[in-house]
Amino acid sequence: MEQESKKKKPSKLIVISIIAIVIVVIGVIYFINGSAVETSDNAQLDGDIVPIRSSVTAYINDIRFKDNQVVKKGDTLILFDADELKAKLAEAEAALDNANANLLSVENKASASHENANASQETTESNQQSIVVAKTKLEKAQKDFDRIVELQKIKAATQEQLDNAQSNLQIAKSDYAKSVSEQESSVSSSLGLKAQAKSEENQIDLAKAQIKQRAAELALAKKQLSYATVISPCNGIVTKRAIQQGQYVSSGQSLCVVIDNEHFWISANFKETQLAQIKIGNTVEIKLDAYPDLKLTGKVESYSGATGAKFSLLPPDNATGNFIKITQRFPLRISIDNFPKEKNTEIFPGLSAFVKVNTK
Repeated sequence: MEQESKKKKPSKLIVISIIAIVIVVIGVIYFINGSAVETSDNAQLDGDIVPIRSSVTAYINDIRFKDNQVVKKGDTLILFDADELKAKLAEAEAALDNANANLLSVENKASASHENANASQETTESNQQSIVVAKTKLEKAQKDFDRIVELQKIKAATQEQLDNAQSNLQIAKSDYAKSVSEQESSVSSSLGLKAQAKSEENQIDLAKAQIKQRAAELALAKKQLSYATVISPCNGIVTKRAIQQGQYVSSGQSLCVVIDNEHFWISANFKETQLAQIKIGNTVEIKLDAYPDLKLTGKVESYSGATGAKFSLLPPDNATGNFIKITQRFPLRISIDNFPKEKNTEIFPGLSAFVKVNTK
């Protein structure tokens, strides 16, 4: 009997040793794996929440949604009374037509002024030739008069010839003076017409600028008219309706909110002591409190620019009063790789989540 009890004791020791070794190995594995993981339950599901505000001041004609209704991108949500906006659009179109007509009129005037300036220049050149001819005749009349005077002295010319020569000389002088005067008047007129033509050309630039202004006003009127129809900016759920049919709404007033239900991410807040192990691109396991059986995975996408306290309404100032050191939380954005597409899974921004970051 003693020999049998002695044989059983070593076997019990072996079993106990094996169990102890297994426990130690499991503990080591758990420690190694645990040191390569950072977790946080301070996380939530986030998504785009788009506030819809009025861009016009008008009465509401029709509301085409109910609170918490599912909508598609481009669906009409609200219709405003657009009569005044349509009138402004017609006014802008008429102003643009008038500006185009004004440009055509100014161009015609400029063309006529340019033609008049060219005709005046040709007249000036013609008058210059007339001066040359008149001067030549004056010189000839002067020579004839001088010759008759000399002949008169020797009684070789009659008094009548002298009178005719003198008369011709006076006429030539008068014609020459007239040609010079016409030339001066023509030059002055030509300069005036050229200045007028230049002014008309400047009016063309002004008319073109007015067309651009009217076109911009027309584009603005069309844009304002488009604001009379409010459409959904994304697929999602429309909620927080703050208006009633027939209500008078001012520009900038809140109308409703559209929640994008197709693009989500996780906003997780980690302790500052955990950040040294977390890198962008680390894989993440995600669990939603609302759906504990739903297994989601993702990646660390980006870091926030500052700790959460810095984004608060009244950030703490450690330079005043007594200082108590508190571990800060730092927001991270985590993308979701395998977001469920099942219609029976109702997932909304704000749901609590638990994240586990693999830091290997």
